Amino acid sequence: MALTEKEVLTLEATAEKIRETIIDMLVAAGSGHTAGPLGMADIFAAFYFHILVHDPKDPDWENRDRLVLSNGHITPVRYAAMAHAGYFPLEECRTLRKLDSRLQGHPERLRLPGLETTSGPLGEGLSQAAGMAYAARMDGKKHRVYCVMSDGEQEEGNIWEAVLFTGKHRLSNLTAVMDRNNIQIDGMTEDVMPLEPVADKYRAFNWHVLEVNGNDIPAFIAAVEEAKAIYEKPTLIIAHTIPGKGVPEIEFDYTWHGKPPSKEEGRRFLKELRTMKGRIRGEYA
Repeated sequence: MALTEKEVLTLEATAEKIRETIIDMLVAAGSGHTAGPLGMADIFAAFYFHILVHDPKDPDWENRDRLVLSNGHITPVRYAAMAHAGYFPLEECRTLRKLDSRLQGHPERLRLPGLETTSGPLGEGLSQAAGMAYAARMDGKKHRVYCVMSDGEQEEGNIWEAVLFTGKHRLSNLTAVMDRNNIQIDGMTEDVMPLEPVADKYRAFNWHVLEVNGNDIPAFIAAVEEAKAIYEKPTLIIAHTIPGKGVPEIEFDYTWHGKPPSKEEGRRFLKELRTMKGRIRGEYA
């Protein structure tokens, strides 16, 4: 069923709140990753507020969908989305990366209810998600497994072992989402280690592949719905996103992959986000 205009506007507004929370928590932490989390805010708003079958009041509910975050360094966007969804108080976001905080720089499963895996070393998440999907099939479970991963981690060999396994077993209950933002810590992916034609590579391993604008919430949700209708193979959604989305001065700048804004930059970025939101809503003619 297509989203109504009101639903789209609500999800877009939620994504903007998530972006504002990301900036606030990174400034408070004084460390962390900025570009990737901002770029993925639309997708995480779609997941936590429309796609996932989940219950924030019962994070370990047996019939929940599983969301594996393979590129754990973008976890500020997941924490922000979870907080807005009601998993924990919003003010706890300001404890990001603090000693004894539940919100570590990479997600730790045993610290925070609602996390499916502990992630940090890149390339492992798809294997973990494949195991969950395979186990669900063996147990006759109907929940779905989603795996968010970066484009840069496609350089890891473990990814391709998982691609082989998942394709062989035709795990149609697994949907992988690749954040195709074209940056990694040392530069642009196509300069560091070219990935293209990445879609053809997955198709060759018996995957169904879709490409969408990852910052277009209705387009992303439509791709997820298509993935649910594919019964004979797993699906990869290549989500083309803008790193640093919402803050024009840092968009597509790979140097913001792994650094946080200062207090002054944070104030400026929040102003830019709110101004951009106002323009989108027609408040600034």
